[in-house]
Amino acid sequence: MGILEKISEIEKEISRTQKNKATEYHLGLLKAKLAKYRVQLLEPTKGSGLKGEGFDVMKSGDARVALIGFPSVGKSTLLNKLTKTHSEAGAYEFTTLTCIPGKIEHNGANIQLLDLPGIIEGAAQGKGRGRQVIAVARTADLIVMMLDATKSGQQRTLLERELEAVGIRLNRGKPNVYFKVKTGGGISFNATVKLSHLNEKMVYHILHDYKIFNAEVLVREDITVDEFIDVVLGNRKYIKCLYVYNKIDSITLEELDKLAHELNTIVISCEMDLNLDYLVDQMWRHLNLLRVYTKKRGEYPDLEGGLIVRKGATVEHVCHAIHRSLADEFRYALVWGTSTKHNPQRVGLSHIVDNEDIIQVVKKK
Repeated sequence: MGILEKISEIEKEISRTQKNKATEYHLGLLKAKLAKYRVQLLEPTKGSGLKGEGFDVMKSGDARVALIGFPSVGKSTLLNKLTKTHSEAGAYEFTTLTCIPGKIEHNGANIQLLDLPGIIEGAAQGKGRGRQVIAVARTADLIVMMLDATKSGQQRTLLERELEAVGIRLNRGKPNVYFKVKTGGGISFNATVKLSHLNEKMVYHILHDYKIFNAEVLVREDITVDEFIDVVLGNRKYIKCLYVYNKIDSITLEELDKLAHELNTIVISCEMDLNLDYLVDQMWRHLNLLRVYTKKRGEYPDLEGGLIVRKGATVEHVCHAIHRSLADEFRYALVWGTSTKHNPQRVGLSHIVDNEDIIQVVKKK
């Protein structure tokens, strides 16, 4: 029996099994086996065949956004509207057959936008070049899921399922679990909260299924069996996602209003250029990008250029963005902006900057 058949058998057994307290343990072990087979499917062993042709492109700019969706939902049209790149757009499916990069310039940042070929149901098993598409999506800082507003809501669920199957977790944080494999001492399990989905016996069996017999596990939040398996595998990608419904000019106002009020959802029309500026603003916000300005002593700040850093960046990150050796020569910095208690404030390397702060770095003499 091949890996695909084994996956299919386990999925059927999970769907047949009733979900209750008595079957919780059995389902947990089935999910662990399913995750293991999916990893084997995505990462074939060496010598299992010739390498397939990939289409990843070099990462450039301050952030990367991947356009994912079913064929003919308007991905190529959106790339053409937002960037200066031309991607072939047509009224037929599979117009785009490779990865086409474009560049969005917004608030001084260069955001790389990737137009990926449309994926089909079963992409996680490699259908329709799905494996290559999803491999590129794993390298993105943000996923824009393009959906057709004129079609059923099932398309969103199907795409989420395909991404979930290959270890991409959308709009979720990493589980707060400490997990470390050791060389001896057996398995040590502790939890700081009451667990409603997981217990010590299940943890032991899941770890044994992955041939782990010595490990330290500390659970700090009430997690599910799936989330614990994600921690054990350690190869999951937690990526933010924007759900973008295109072709809103073809639906009623009631349907439009319902879609617009969904979480992390934006409604647009590429054909009529509706709401595209708001989409770019939301991309900027979800990428957690900040723009800070530099200032020389005795001069006005440079408000034309500016440096692009991530939310939570410190003065040290800003120094590295200016020049890699500046942090070694750093004495102190003067900061004007919303991150300070008074303007200017003298700060050290660990000071966290905010959007549109002005920074003057003073070097050692």
